[in-house]
Amino acid sequence: MVVWFTLGHGRHVGGRERSDALVNEWLVAALALLAGLVPCGVVCLRGEPTERLVGLSMAGTIDALVLLLLAVGYRRGIYLDLALALALLTFAGGLVFARFLERWG
Repeated sequence: MVVWFTLGHGRHVGGRERSDALVNEWLVAALALLAGLVPCGVVCLRGEPTERLVGLSMAGTIDALVLLLLAVGYRRGIYLDLALALALLTFAGGLVFARFLERWG
């Protein structure tokens, strides 16, 4: 399935007329993904250090996906840049945390 959209003043999204509804399917999907942060938070709070690293990385991935869905839902290009930056920083933070665990864990 190919989904393409306009991030500006375009009136068509995927060949259909753009609706100005407050909630669309992209925002509902973002809300559903946010529910996946609860298990990540539980693992980060109660797990062993290596499990915390996995929970932190998974939470960063979910956050980046939510930002991508919000970019499509709100038609804001800046959220795409923010999601990319978050994905890169999550990866780098995971590497730093793994190095810390290797040295002092």
